Amino acid sequence: MLRKSLTFILLTILFSAQKPREIGIKDLFKDSFHIGVAVNAQQVSGKEPKALAVLAEHFNSLSPENGLKWEKVHPKPEEYDFEFGDAYVALGEKMKAFTIGHCLVWHQQTPNWVFEDESGKMLNKEDLISKMEDHIAVVAGRYKGKIDGWDVVNEAFNEDGSFRESKWYNVAGKDFIKAAFRKAHEVDPNAELYYNDYNVWKASKRKGILELAKEMKSEGIRVDAIGMQGHYMLGSPTLEEIEQGIIEIAEAGFKVVITELDVDVLPRPNNAQGADLNINFANSPEYNPFVNGISAEAEAKLAQRYADLFQLFHKHKDKISRVTLWGLHDGRSWLNNFPVRGRTNYPLLFDRDLKLKEGIFEKLREVAED
Repeated sequence: MLRKSLTFILLTILFSAQKPREIGIKDLFKDSFHIGVAVNAQQVSGKEPKALAVLAEHFNSLSPENGLKWEKVHPKPEEYDFEFGDAYVALGEKMKAFTIGHCLVWHQQTPNWVFEDESGKMLNKEDLISKMEDHIAVVAGRYKGKIDGWDVVNEAFNEDGSFRESKWYNVAGKDFIKAAFRKAHEVDPNAELYYNDYNVWKASKRKGILELAKEMKSEGIRVDAIGMQGHYMLGSPTLEEIEQGIIEIAEAGFKVVITELDVDVLPRPNNAQGADLNINFANSPEYNPFVNGISAEAEAKLAQRYADLFQLFHKHKDKISRVTLWGLHDGRSWLNNFPVRGRTNYPLLFDRDLKLKEGIFEKLREVAED
């Protein structure tokens, strides 16, 4: 209780110390959808104080980058760590933000002990699902009524629409997904529930996702929206491919949320698409051309790409409830280390000094006013 009180005091001081601009990004799209951003431990704790004013000025939805993933919040069988989660929820309350929980079940950043018994032997289906449900009950239960929506299951499909053969799937089949959604709804009936994945713009992958989502819906399992991770590049995927995904998800009876938006401005190896953290390549000048600053040409292309994307999202505002950037500023972006480690990337709306990229902002203003 003392820690929470101190957090509120710190946030109040930091928020009130900054003079906001006339209008923020969230204000541009206030009649269209929430504008969200993923935040990290430094930002929610106030250790990156300039960030708090930017968050309050430009965003009305929050997502946690890593702090609520299993390995962070539940590192050992009988041990939970809610330091990040409590500070994160306090920040959301201070901002009056639409606050997201990310994520309850994922094949990565989940400790091996989750899948094993005390002797290290792989659990059976019943015991694994029971352990998963206990985790959901504790984590989602702690933030019942405070977290507005959960990414319940993350990245459970392959690119061809088949199920990813993770430890979850190998033990429990697709039933682990159904059980996770059932339990999340049981624990917090008022929270929105999402299935979240990357490359949902691909027809083959989307087909598998929607088949399962419709199957769950037919069985009375609540699924509110499909999260389309927006990990895009300057030239791909096409707007037509993204739009087709938005339309098909809506026609299947689900809301669309753009969950992890960023734009990689750097060249990639040909076989590096999406957001699979198992992919990694060695650094080289070929893949890291802007160490000393982004070129004017690439900066202009980035601004136009964001304008085109937001124009598409704005066009389908009746289907999209939220657009969330995956990181607050370039210096904190995961794309500095994916798919090539140690790069200098420029994929977000704010630069490394937490200054809004005015070229992007002006184009977004044009989109909103059109």
